[in-house]
Amino acid sequence: MMEEGPPNSSEGQQGWFTARNDSGSSLDLESVVQPLALNPWDIVLCISGTIISCENAIVVVVIFYTPAFRAPMFLLIGSLATADLLAGLGLILHFAFVYFIPSEAVSLLTVGLLVTSFTASVSSLLTITIDRYLSLYNALTYYSEKTVTRTYIMLILTWGASICYGLLPIMGWNCLKEPSTCSIVKPLTKNHLIILSVSFFMVFAVMLQLYVQICKIVCRHAHQIAVQRHFLASSHYVTTRKGIATLAVILGTFASCWLPFAIYCLLGDYSYPALYTYVTLLPATYNSMINPVIYAFRNQEIQKVLWTVCCGCFSSTMPFRSRSPSDV
Repeated sequence: MMEEGPPNSSEGQQGWFTARNDSGSSLDLESVVQPLALNPWDIVLCISGTIISCENAIVVVVIFYTPAFRAPMFLLIGSLATADLLAGLGLILHFAFVYFIPSEAVSLLTVGLLVTSFTASVSSLLTITIDRYLSLYNALTYYSEKTVTRTYIMLILTWGASICYGLLPIMGWNCLKEPSTCSIVKPLTKNHLIILSVSFFMVFAVMLQLYVQICKIVCRHAHQIAVQRHFLASSHYVTTRKGIATLAVILGTFASCWLPFAIYCLLGDYSYPALYTYVTLLPATYNSMINPVIYAFRNQEIQKVLWTVCCGCFSSTMPFRSRSPSDV
């Protein structure tokens, strides 16, 4: 995983490492022309990408081929699954191009794909949170044309911003010609990675605030139901605790996966050991592995379709009971 000598040396590099000094620093997402020895960390990332792709491909196919899944919440879940699917494919493609088909131009494309897909994944989580909040806050007017229009607007903004972020390194905002401007992930510049990190913290802050509001609404609704139906206080407490625990798991999973990498992006630079980048980046990819479990496979309608497919009697027109996003 180390290269000794100048970058133009004939000695090979290892994996995604780039040589700035003899410590083997910075994670190199730039393809190199020399033959590379397989880096175990890159193999793990490639395996993670394969699992991510398989999981999310199932969700995308189920939602795409089931006409009943055209409600706003399923469109948002489909957007999340599509983003995570592209992230998984990006990890696989980058591994293949780095080790088997070295090309600087193609490498920039795969880096752009990874930036776009992970940005879209995080942004899709925000749109799902917004949709859940509005389904509770405006429960009486949620099922209306305005909700559909709002959903399409959020999807356009999500993917528009994500594609713009991903095009930046391809359009020239990279550190290939100025290595001193590189971040912990080459060929992304330090400034580019700071913008991505700050954007993540803004998204996380909004999600945290929305989930706090959701918790308040859930507690208030549970109390009102308990009073109307003369439930015991203990029953109200159990119901509220389950709802809050579910929200805590969702937000806690997201934070534990992405916060280490986002913080390190702000604090680290290209001279830091690449091992630190791998250790923080790998959990971030796991978020795309966990998302289908939290947002798709727990959904009863999606479960019905999957069980039907497994039984060999799939029917894309099978009826479903409409559910609120807050149930997902």
